[in-house]
Amino acid sequence: MQYGYLELKLAWELFAKAPETLSEAERSRLFKVASRQSNIEQHILASVEAANVVVPAATLTTRLEEIRKRYPSADELIQDLERIGLGEAELEEAVERDLRVEAVLEKVAAEASPVSAVDAEIYYRLHPESFERPPSRRLRHILITFDNGQQKDKARTQLEVLRMTLKNADQFGAAAQRLSQCPTALEGGQLGVVQRKQLYPQLEAAAFALGAGQTSKVLESPIGLHILRCDEIFPSGMLPFAEVQEKIIDHLYDKRRRKVQRDWIVRCCVDTVPEVELARNSA
Repeated sequence: MQYGYLELKLAWELFAKAPETLSEAERSRLFKVASRQSNIEQHILASVEAANVVVPAATLTTRLEEIRKRYPSADELIQDLERIGLGEAELEEAVERDLRVEAVLEKVAAEASPVSAVDAEIYYRLHPESFERPPSRRLRHILITFDNGQQKDKARTQLEVLRMTLKNADQFGAAAQRLSQCPTALEGGQLGVVQRKQLYPQLEAAAFALGAGQTSKVLESPIGLHILRCDEIFPSGMLPFAEVQEKIIDHLYDKRRRKVQRDWIVRCCVDTVPEVELARNSA
């Protein structure tokens, strides 16, 4: 029963496919991973740490609902379960077991030591390449599309006149709301913070030549004619430590938690070599 659930879950996690669509090689790999994981989970649930772990009914209900929502209808879920030899009652039992494993591993991970600001800053100093900020701009644009040469000439003239009258971001945003034929018109033409290679090549050079508050000449891309405005420039350089400190702490703490879990599993499963990470997502 639990193996059938593991087969369903791992087929999607490893190959993004339903079990019945796997090739022979994929099925062989899935069988090995599922057998190993089933063995590991048996050891986890037989451990002292699992003795008093109880899955709240609300948590089980939520997980089952998440699984049901993946199917267009209840019948399709039932058919999928029948293919792997599970009924709804067996599915509930298998998911509850899965949640118990998660709870035990969460309990074990709680033993990980906290990460201090000093730990985070040491990591920051030792990995400067991870915190390099590429040059970027906060941009807006106004787009007018065309279907023929006459429309193109009219759009170009309109944008040429318009660009000379827009003195600030508010005026540009109001004009974008009135005239732009891009969905960004609803946000005053805002493209957000843009880095190189995120724009059409026909727009990029002009965008990154603009100073803050400047508007481009009329530019043509595969979707139409544009004018761009640069609202703000973010120069390249190393991100300030204060800006990334919390993310580093979260990253390092997650690594410590996973190491505590792996080390515990090795001790718990003395006859098992856990070559793969335990997948903690439901099917």
